[in-house]
Order: sequence, then structure tokens, then C-alpha cells
Amino acid sequence: MKTYQIATIPGDGIGKEVVPAGRQVLEALAAGNSSFQFAFEDFDWGGDYYRKHGVMMPANGLDALRNKDAILFGSAGDPDIADHITLWGLRLKICQGFDQYANVRPTRILPGIDGPLKRCAPEDLNWVIVRENSEGEYSGVGGRVHQGHPIEAATDVSMMTRVGVERILRFAFKLAQSRPRKLLTVITKSNAQRHAMVMWDEVAVEVSRDFPDVKWDKELVDAATARMVNRPATLDTIVATNLHADILSDLAAALAGSLGIAPTGNIDPERRYPSMFEPIHGSAFDIMGKGLANPIGTFWSVVMLLEHLGEFEAAKQVMAAIESVTSTPSLHTRDLGGTATTADVTRAVCDFLGARRERAAA
Repeated sequence: MKTYQIATIPGDGIGKEVVPAGRQVLEALAAGNSSFQFAFEDFDWGGDYYRKHGVMMPANGLDALRNKDAILFGSAGDPDIADHITLWGLRLKICQGFDQYANVRPTRILPGIDGPLKRCAPEDLNWVIVRENSEGEYSGVGGRVHQGHPIEAATDVSMMTRVGVERILRFAFKLAQSRPRKLLTVITKSNAQRHAMVMWDEVAVEVSRDFPDVKWDKELVDAATARMVNRPATLDTIVATNLHADILSDLAAALAGSLGIAPTGNIDPERRYPSMFEPIHGSAFDIMGKGLANPIGTFWSVVMLLEHLGEFEAAKQVMAAIESVTSTPSLHTRDLGGTATTADVTRAVCDFLGARRERAAA
């Protein structure tokens, strides 16, 4: 029997509620399974760890994760700690330390969820957004000088390398090639950003020659926001820079009904290091500890984790459980207009998996 080593990092806020819920789902999935099981190790890194130790995670933290098969992450963000400390001290330290350069965010309208685009059929909004996850606008290049003086200056440099641009575009073309529509939209802003984004466009043309079966187009990021709202059916796979995709993927999640249902995978496609899977909703301290957090984004991240491990049948089972729950209005959490709790939704997903296992054994 295969034993997968899974690191769980709840992080901050509602991450401490949804990551344990995700672990419950994985345990329910593995119960009675003769082909695989999970061994979990929990890491208490985040804002509380920072208050005790002055850092979000220990200096040798990556070594503790290096031999894991995957990481299930909650959120990074604490109202009492500056955002750049929480983000760079934990999530980005892991993403960049393990060169998880492909951030993948699937978006679609799940059964039973009423999205804000009233003229949009569920089949019209079925996207995957590929975000460059290692450089660009979030490369960390820049600085501040003359702080506190009238001549104070601050810079953040968008650093793009040909290697970084080519590998994310190639990843996106391959992903588009694997999807039924074989359709890719490359997001740019080369009309205004006339150096790095022009290189981005040029590399896209070069890479496209290796994928003649993929139909692709180019869209300015500002125009892409309108296209996502007005012509969602014209989009399928989308690739963009770190900042552009960060913004577009939140818009996509909102158009699909809620940020609470949206998953993401921080992927090392070469599998040199563990990849990390997380919901995109953030720490949401305003609802922390109230049982109101929607765990669906975490459960969908679990689906992505299972797919990454090659457990495709198990991933389908969890996705079926998710769709069963979203199809039931009484199991909608507050962000979806319902009154269900985190525990209600988690219990329903685990019960679905248990009933499915019993039917298969009968």
C-alpha cells in the first residue's frame, strides 16, 4: 500500500478551520482503501508562530517539507502583522524556495451555485488560469531609500527572465492542449509595459509554434476583465503574469459564485520538490472561529492534490462529493447565501465518500 506523506500548514485565520477539514476528507477517502493511505505532519507556522519567534516559519523549514509528497496550506495573513511579512515570510518563502513556478487556478460554476452573471450558463464559464508564480511583479526586486524624508523613494521592479517566461507559457500551452477546446488566451500589457511584456509576447509566439493544434489569442489585461464578464464562453485556458493572474483569478472566483469555493495549486511541474495546494480565500479573520468558513475551496484543492499524486479516481470521488454538496441549498455556507457551517459541509462530504465506499463494497 502506498503511503503519501502530506504536510499540513493551516497558517492564519480560517486556515486553521479549513485545513483540518481538508484532512478529514482525505482521511475519509483513505478509510477502507487498499491502495493508498496518508501520513500527516502538521506545522504551526504563521502569525502565532511569528509572535513567539519573530519569524513566520523557521529558517530550516523548507528542509522539513522537502521530502513530503504534497503540502496542504490554509492562508497567510494576520491583522496585527504587516502583510508583506506574513506573505513573504511563509507562503512565498515556500513557493519560491521550491520553485513552484506554475500557479494553477481552475474556475467553473459548480452545480447549485448561483453566479452573478445571470446570462451565463455553467458550461460558458469553465476556465483554468495559469499564473506565473516565481518572478514578474512579485520577484522582490526593489527597495526604499531616504525613508522619512521628502525625497524618499521606493521601487518594485517587475523582473522577467526568458527562462521564466518560456517555461510558464510552455506549461500553459501544454495544459490548453490537454483540454477539450484546446484554446489559450495569453494576457499581456505590452502596449504600456514596453520591455518585459513585449518579450512575453515574443516568447508566446515562439512557443506557440510547438503547439499547432492549440488555438490561441492575445488580450490586454484590462480588456480581459471585460471579456470575462461579457463573453465568458470565449475563454478556456488563460495564462498571465504573477500580478495580472492574481487579480484576474479573484475576479474569476467571484464570477463563479464565491472566493470560498476557489482552489489553487502551486506546482513544480518538474517534481523536484513538493507542490502546495490551497484555497484562495485568505485568512478572513472577521469570521474566524465562528464556523462560517466555506471549506469547498480547500476540498477542491484536495482534488488538485490527488490529481498531482496520480490518484485520479480518488480525485473524481472527492469532486463528486463537492458537487453533491453544492447541489444541496441547505449545505450552502453564508458566502453562498446559506446558513450551513464548516462542520456541516465537511460532514456531508465525508458521509458521501463513506456511502460511496459502502456501495462499492456491496
